[in-house]
Amino acid sequence: MKLIIASDIHGSAYWCAELLAAFENEGADKLVLLGDLLYHGPRNDFPDDYSPKKVFAMLNAIKEKILCVRGNCDSEVDQMVLEFPILADYALGNENGHTLFFTHGHLFDGENPPLLQKGDVLFNGHFHTPCCRELENGAYYANCGSVALPKPDTPHSYILVDDGVLYWKDLETGGIFDCLTL
Repeated sequence: MKLIIASDIHGSAYWCAELLAAFENEGADKLVLLGDLLYHGPRNDFPDDYSPKKVFAMLNAIKEKILCVRGNCDSEVDQMVLEFPILADYALGNENGHTLFFTHGHLFDGENPPLLQKGDVLFNGHFHTPCCRELENGAYYANCGSVALPKPDTPHSYILVDDGVLYWKDLETGGIFDCLTL
């Protein structure tokens, strides 16, 4: 199954549309969203084309293809307008016999990982900086970065999981800037 993993849309209709175009162009089966969908957060400036109503309409249109976990900016009010579950702290997947642990990053992260086995992957957003590194126990930490509000000198980004390989991709160019084979 081909997955796109993304985080931190923060209400940007422009970047949500770009993400959904990438989802379609990649031919992915599932869009895994790691939280912070609608609200920009108290410390962030407004992202490009800030319009939470447009974002929830775009996401609801593909609700059957979305797996989502709660971010620190998501709330019960957001769940009232989104037609897919968003309030779980984490979700699990499987790729080539390895557990994929999806969470936002404010509860579990590379410094505070859940219990994982060698070769498993912890996926986060939250920090708005893409990265990949091996943890002490041989599991991996994979941050997809941010769709709408990347940190300076990092791209608007997502991760494509395809046949046991993780590709970090620049949302603007479609270019690959990192990869990991499971």
